Amino acid sequence: MDEKPIKRRGLLLVLSSPSGAGKTTLSRLLIESDPDISMSVSATTRAPRPGEEEGLHYFFVSPDQFERSRDQGDYLEHAEVFGHYYATPKAPVDAALAEGRDVLFDIDWQGTQQLSEARRGDVVRVFILPPSGAELERRLRMRAQDSEDVVRKRMSKAESEISHWAEYDYVVTNFNVDAALSQIRSILAAERLRRERQPGLSAFVKTLFPGSE
Repeated sequence: MDEKPIKRRGLLLVLSSPSGAGKTTLSRLLIESDPDISMSVSATTRAPRPGEEEGLHYFFVSPDQFERSRDQGDYLEHAEVFGHYYATPKAPVDAALAEGRDVLFDIDWQGTQQLSEARRGDVVRVFILPPSGAELERRLRMRAQDSEDVVRKRMSKAESEISHWAEYDYVVTNFNVDAALSQIRSILAAERLRRERQPGLSAFVKTLFPGSE
């Protein structure tokens, strides 16, 4: 018997954490292991880092371009992080939802609040906690991408960011990357099966006993 997928609406999976808690690694691994979810590409006013490509990692825009798009309502959310602006373009996200495709977001609590207000029923929010403050600092230093001053600023901001954990639907503590990834995949699988995300269920149920109508 041929298996035909039941039509569903896509969802917006948000992973948030302080820098160094592992959300970037977990996001990459989830994308690599699940062909049905893709990464949201944000617009940003910061300069590209080594290896980053336009349109793949970010849309790099000038402050003037950013302000024009924001004022025109082209962004679902936007936030200032360490002196630079980041935002989520609206059009590609709405197209993915309508086509039943899932979108992954690596954004902070400010962006998550705005995204939830804009697309409340579509958002699934997951906060990633580090196993300890000491481990968080160790991970930041191991990256060797930031100066000592930036590391101190990120550690200072981490406590404020973590204070928003209760605003999320799920909380995963990243003791181990493989275990944390497994938990996130379980969350995603369950959320995809929510009745309200499967508009094709009514039509499917009617096919089970076609002669009973």
